[in-house]
Amino acid sequence: METFKRILLAEDDERDVELTLSALEECKLANEVIVVNDGEQALDFLYCRGKFMNRPNGNPAVILLDIKMPKVTGLEVLRQIKSDENLKIIPTVILTSSREEKDLIEGYELGVNSYVVKPVDFEEFIRAVKELGLFWAIINEPPPFTAKRN
Repeated sequence: METFKRILLAEDDERDVELTLSALEECKLANEVIVVNDGEQALDFLYCRGKFMNRPNGNPAVILLDIKMPKVTGLEVLRQIKSDENLKIIPTVILTSSREEKDLIEGYELGVNSYVVKPVDFEEFIRAVKELGLFWAIINEPPPFTAKRN
């Protein structure tokens, strides 16, 4: 069984990327955090395309997904993940500043595992990321890797 924990962080705001990485690193919650800055890159990583064509096998333990991203929105990435037999089992957490009810409803309709609104306070944000990482990367038992390569 694979014990290597990989987190896919799809976030276009550099400040939020730095804060999230700091919180995850402080808790030593993942062996590797892959950061992508738009939805297209997130899908390229998951489908082993483009610059991720030769990435190591295995799905991330969890995907932290912003909604408002360039090229492909987070909700569209979520739609594709949850409609794919090989990817839908990956726990996916929307980590966003959007408090719009329509985004929340659509996220859950598409099958998101959790929807977290980013706190604006620095300490709250760090605490939220630590708790997310602790649950999804350490406590939660991810499904075994069974997906076929595309």
